[in-house]
Amino acid sequence: MRRLSYCLFILAVFLLAPLLALPRQRQTDPAPTAVPTATAAPAAVPYRAVWVSYLEWQRVDFTSGQAFRADIDSMMDNIHALGATVVLAQVRPFGDALYPSAYFPFSHICTGVQGQNPGFDPLALLVAAAHERGLELEAWINPYRLQAGGAPALCDASPARLHPEWVKYTDTGAYLDPASAAVRQYIADSVEELCAGYAIDGIHFDDYFYPTTDPAFDAADYAASGSALTQADWRRENVNALMERCHAVTRQYGVRFGAAPAGNPEQSYALQYGDAARWLRQGTVDYLLPQLYWGLEYVKNGDDTQSLAKLAAAWAALPRAAGVRLYAGLGAYRIGAGDGSDTGTEWYTGHALADQLAALDRAGVQGAALYRYGSLFDNADAPGLSAAEVEGVKKAWGVIVP
Repeated sequence: MRRLSYCLFILAVFLLAPLLALPRQRQTDPAPTAVPTATAAPAAVPYRAVWVSYLEWQRVDFTSGQAFRADIDSMMDNIHALGATVVLAQVRPFGDALYPSAYFPFSHICTGVQGQNPGFDPLALLVAAAHERGLELEAWINPYRLQAGGAPALCDASPARLHPEWVKYTDTGAYLDPASAAVRQYIADSVEELCAGYAIDGIHFDDYFYPTTDPAFDAADYAASGSALTQADWRRENVNALMERCHAVTRQYGVRFGAAPAGNPEQSYALQYGDAARWLRQGTVDYLLPQLYWGLEYVKNGDDTQSLAKLAAAWAALPRAAGVRLYAGLGAYRIGAGDGSDTGTEWYTGHALADQLAALDRAGVQGAALYRYGSLFDNADAPGLSAAEVEGVKKAWGVIVP
């Protein structure tokens, strides 16, 4: 009898699964529901991450699951050998996905054509490859961007085609409308799809929130809202609503939720309408990872406020809710290229990242991420410097280097 009941249960799950995967489109933001028994656990291991972006995926072989797995095995081996513990894998760069989704078409990165199925599930292979090496994998999402510079060509399954009323345009591209409650719910539902469908360890948002400061971008929507807030504060509240809704979803699955805002807190607040200080203070995120992509020696016109040490101190001084962790992103892409500073040569020394990691420790920052994989392991412009930086990071992250 127990075996018969089990079989009936499995049959019911099989029949209901397609219905559960259907997009749920609501027009208002219901209040987020916290689940206190399923909150994301504090970091048990040091947070040492590497971003793997769509730029890396462009150099990976998607012709078959076997070819893809061979390329990412090599990538994961390098990340593991670096001493990293987390892979931040970009799985939704342009309103398209590196996994089969009920909300977004397959990414053009996979086959060159948006919406074309590559014949395998890249994200499932990424999760398996990471976990086999003891690495955690977070699904990195660009929440709003659909196109940049006219690319990619949008297929019929793109949200821009299915819901043109959700889309805003600038001279840089096409974006889902941050002011739309339907958009916020759609994004939150797509986050739930990831949390329910994959053994991911986190959801990671990058710093692309509002794409412009131009008041005309959403002047009509702002006027129609009747809000007593300024337009800038109204925009920030729209972003806050998205963040809160997505965090409520990830809590239900015990998956951590984090964001990587622009490195200067004032610019994040004023130019992209991301109130990251509020997210830290109110616990809207499980971690914040500002992008501190300038060196310790950075000076511009006699001003060093953009230097890594000054920015790290500014973020570390902000109030944080209990359990919220502060990490920092470092700009590995600066190796051999510099950061535009009027003085200093640190990006040409071979130990810039190691020095910066040590400075973060002194500032009380609790972890770090390196942007990006290709700048460390596929840097054709400065291969010797990047190799030296890799060895320096290994030592900083406790890897024994002969």
